[in-house]
Amino acid sequence: MRLSIYLLAGISLLSTSCKKFLDVQPEQQVDDAAAITNLASAETAVNGLYNLLGNDSYYGSNFQALSYLSGGDIQWTGSQSAPAQIANRQITADNGNVASSWAAIYRTILSANYIIDVIPKLSDPLFTQVKKDQLTGEAYFIRALSYFDLARGWGGVQLILTPTRLPGDHAGIKRSSLDETYQQVLSDLNKAAALLPLTTNRNRATRKTAWALKARYFLYQQQWDSADVYATRVIDDAANYRLLKPYNAFFANNAVATAESVLEIGYSVSFKNGHYNWWLPPALGGRREWAPNAQLVALLNDPAVGGNRSALIGQTAPPGNLWYGKLYYRTPTGTDPAYLIRIAELYLIRAEARAKNGQLTEALLDLNAIRDRAGIAPGTADTKEAIMLAIEHERRLEFAFEGDRWFDLVRTGRVAAVLGVTDKNRYVFPIPADELLADEDLDPNPGY
Repeated sequence: MRLSIYLLAGISLLSTSCKKFLDVQPEQQVDDAAAITNLASAETAVNGLYNLLGNDSYYGSNFQALSYLSGGDIQWTGSQSAPAQIANRQITADNGNVASSWAAIYRTILSANYIIDVIPKLSDPLFTQVKKDQLTGEAYFIRALSYFDLARGWGGVQLILTPTRLPGDHAGIKRSSLDETYQQVLSDLNKAAALLPLTTNRNRATRKTAWALKARYFLYQQQWDSADVYATRVIDDAANYRLLKPYNAFFANNAVATAESVLEIGYSVSFKNGHYNWWLPPALGGRREWAPNAQLVALLNDPAVGGNRSALIGQTAPPGNLWYGKLYYRTPTGTDPAYLIRIAELYLIRAEARAKNGQLTEALLDLNAIRDRAGIAPGTADTKEAIMLAIEHERRLEFAFEGDRWFDLVRTGRVAAVLGVTDKNRYVFPIPADELLADEDLDPNPGY
């Protein structure tokens, strides 16, 4: 692959800024053995790995926007063609937003590969085995999440699992199947869980974070019992994870790292989350090029449906009267977290798993926990089909601006019924054209 030929992960890992990481040019190759040599440089490298995860082209903006704009509830109000293609579900292989997300995810993987390879071999009297395990486990977790995102976005992909030190190190690697790609995700999650501490940290991976991602993984794999088990492990840790009331308690008033979050990416004035720029209207310092459509606005504003989740949206003053998203609002600081896993998702994962297993009463209890937090009446669905539709509806509103809608509809086979997209080739994104041109071993997705 083109990225694996050109990216030399070692030097970039020492950057504390994703923007600095992206400024590293392919030809600036140095001896990566000098990059991670002791505890301090290893910690810096792993910090840089989280910055890559939160990069503008990954969870800082573009990757989530692929699902926002594809899912039918968010409209594009700008003039650029790439986001318009996504919103209209007419993506071409030269779409720049798709290409930047693909590249950002692989950059994250390649950096994780370097950490996984180097840290266990280091000899530093200050670098205990416990700390080595923790940092290596975090890299395994982030690599698992990255391949999970590639799998649900693009299908089976090339599995690059070792560092890239010389051009051609990974030449000739064919795309793995979707099943093989997901198996790599599970393998990395198992390794992460074995190495990570059983602590609570909302900005870094721990064993509990790995359990939460396992619950999501098993949901996608339709392994209901396992999804239930791992969701329950996190839900049962009520001292550390719980639904907050009202709904906006996890993000309003500059809140960060609340009990709602299992994993969120923290930002600072020197490492900004650019989401607010796309959601807020010009009067509030943004561009409002992503906006909730009329249907989503109506649902969120319906007291019996959206309940207190209406806090997700606001409206500008007349004569504009423009609706906009309020999940990301911290301008100009850009310190809004990116929410990767919330405890609400674990409740809905368990509800879905139990509904699929015929445990309808238990499924409804979890679903109603979400409804209660939203300030709406308990649901009364009494069939598997009705409960599944109710879960779909709650996920739609609960995670309206968190990039789940499109992937939910694809994994449940509901894209055609809900969005009218009948061409299954369009259920995945295209492999970027530049990557195909640069790598003869990389096959395109059918239909692109």
